[in-house]
Amino acid sequence: MARLLIVSNRMPVTIFKENGNYNFQQSAGGLATGLKSFLKHQEKLPDFKLEYLWVGWPGITVNDKKEADVLKKRLHKLNYWPVFLSETEMENFYHGFCNRTIWPLFHYFTSYVEYEKDFWLDFKKVNRIFSEALLEIIREDDTIWIHDYHLMLLPQLIRERFPKVRIGFFLHIPFPTFEIFRLLPGEWRQEILCGILGSDLIGFHTNDYTQYFLRCALRILGLEHDMGRIMLEDRLVQVETFPMGIDFQSFYESAKGALVKKERARLKKEFKKTKTILSIDRLDYSKGILNRLQGFELFLEQNPDWREKTQLVMVVVPSRAGVTHYLRTKKQIDETVGKINGKYATLTWTPILYQFRSLAFPSLVALYSQCQVALVTPLRDGMNLVAKEYVASKSADAGVLILSEKAGAAEELGEAIVINPFYIEEIAAAIKEALEIPQDEQLKRLKAMQGRLRRYDIFRWAKDFLLHLNLIKETQKKVVTRILDGYRESLLVHYRKAKKRLIYLDYDGTLVPIVKHYSQAAPDQEILKLLKNLSARQNNQLVIVTGRDRKTISDWIKVENCSFIAEHGAWIKERNNDWVQTKTLDAEWKGQILSILDTYSDRLPGSFIEEKEFSLTWHFRNADPELGMLRAKELMDYLISFTANKDLQVLQGKKVVEIRNAGINKGLAAAHWLAKKEFDFILAAGDDWTDEDLFKVLPETAYSIKVGISSSLARFNVINYKEIRKLLEEFDKK
Repeated sequence: MARLLIVSNRMPVTIFKENGNYNFQQSAGGLATGLKSFLKHQEKLPDFKLEYLWVGWPGITVNDKKEADVLKKRLHKLNYWPVFLSETEMENFYHGFCNRTIWPLFHYFTSYVEYEKDFWLDFKKVNRIFSEALLEIIREDDTIWIHDYHLMLLPQLIRERFPKVRIGFFLHIPFPTFEIFRLLPGEWRQEILCGILGSDLIGFHTNDYTQYFLRCALRILGLEHDMGRIMLEDRLVQVETFPMGIDFQSFYESAKGALVKKERARLKKEFKKTKTILSIDRLDYSKGILNRLQGFELFLEQNPDWREKTQLVMVVVPSRAGVTHYLRTKKQIDETVGKINGKYATLTWTPILYQFRSLAFPSLVALYSQCQVALVTPLRDGMNLVAKEYVASKSADAGVLILSEKAGAAEELGEAIVINPFYIEEIAAAIKEALEIPQDEQLKRLKAMQGRLRRYDIFRWAKDFLLHLNLIKETQKKVVTRILDGYRESLLVHYRKAKKRLIYLDYDGTLVPIVKHYSQAAPDQEILKLLKNLSARQNNQLVIVTGRDRKTISDWIKVENCSFIAEHGAWIKERNNDWVQTKTLDAEWKGQILSILDTYSDRLPGSFIEEKEFSLTWHFRNADPELGMLRAKELMDYLISFTANKDLQVLQGKKVVEIRNAGINKGLAAAHWLAKKEFDFILAAGDDWTDEDLFKVLPETAYSIKVGISSSLARFNVINYKEIRKLLEEFDKK
């Protein structure tokens, strides 16, 4: 049976030591709860019935190896694979980098962020420890599903050792905008993006977070995307939106169960005849608890008629007790609750019923189902499952959800009263509105939200993610079938047996890497030696096919018996002969076009113009990538209109816009040699759109190779220019 390896910072169970004995208890949190529901009820997803293993930290440091081995055996029986960490590692990794750097930054609390190098180093170290633990158990056919910000480097670490394994990554918190993410030091942000991109599928709760990630990949790594698909050197990566659901049926049915009914009866008696507003959250400054307290205080001030008729039931669940900002938040909450109760309480009524503790599941559902209003106002939240749980628990009664627009759930729960959590007046007004909404309207809104949550529950979420992961792997396989590696040996055999060989090689991106400025791409000694040896063979006809001007390419590649095509086919040079034009061309048009390109270069810092005899190229590789694409589109539109009645072509390539005389291209120039029909081995390699004209004119028996994993008329693909060099080395050996 196929295996699913779920990897998260924490396991679903936490180990604690009491009276010398190790005991297990359920871990808190939406991730553990949600995924446990999925694994427990896999019969709901027959297409994804998998043997699973959950990898994570068990919540305790065990220094004795024998004790650790005993605990491992106990956990293995539960399908858990523990990763034990030292107290120092956990301090710097979890309480340090995760909670003092990434958490505040990704939730937009930039003033709380700590940039400690030791935190970063231990973050990297713990991700490596997780990768080493996984290396012990990974099989090539496993599906590895990595969760959350603690392990953002892990996908790439696994990819380096298992390049073909199926890896998915899901982020459960917000992904910030580029302007926020770039506050991380350059090395950190690049490694985090590259780490996540080690996955085949990357998932986020909302489309906004997906787009923010894609923009960061573009601005920081220069990676463009097509409908969320990023083409890396070695594979295709899909970035997609998957709003996480809950086990809807569990909450909906439990609300009608005997245990919950009993607890509800007790709560009803305790709450008397007041209307209750529920606030339940982990202790966290990102949850907006202080703002909602201030909003409730303003509501009481503005609406004296509601005093003694409503109560705020506030449950704060302990969390991250060792982090300074959390301790400060707890102190502020305690003081604010005391102030409000002191100001408005009477002998028979307390405005806020406040508890600082966790709740058992029946008590939680009873609160959800009993309270008339839920106040869920995080200042920033990845999804917020509390809002969904409240709606799902309303199987018998009406209720109103007040929800922050900064929570991911707001995109799905539009029937809630959606508010700006930073605006206290808006919170106060929403409370009044919620308490006064007629019951039939409440039920109508609840029914709409429940229908949506029922359809897209935790099982649908998991199914969609795993299905998309399978689909992207299938797409990758289709690309891999075109990779040259599987045909390399037959190509070499054909090359060795051939009596007359014709070899076309593009220059930039094929023989040498793409560089920031075209003038920096001079050939190194390695490639010059390979070309010299290749052209020295009497039965080889080597042709360098380039968009560069004839003088530059002649000066750079001084190789005897080598032929050239320059300026994309405007000039050709047979070996040991002079340059000749393929067609009578004029360059009178260049003056007008140059003035246009100068204007666009001024409007886009980092862009520049390359002038050749019969063409002009506007480069924007070094410019701001987003503005560059925008300016390139504007320029293309303008030039196409401007040159409509001229014998010119306007073409856009890899970070360039080129204007040249019509009726010339690499394919037409290459036909000069093909027409001789004396070759029994033909090979052509190129990396961009201009080489497609060359591939188009080749006979079916030719070996056409596209450098880069993207669609092409070429028969085969290789990952990068280094693969072409390796192939030429193998030619040289024959």
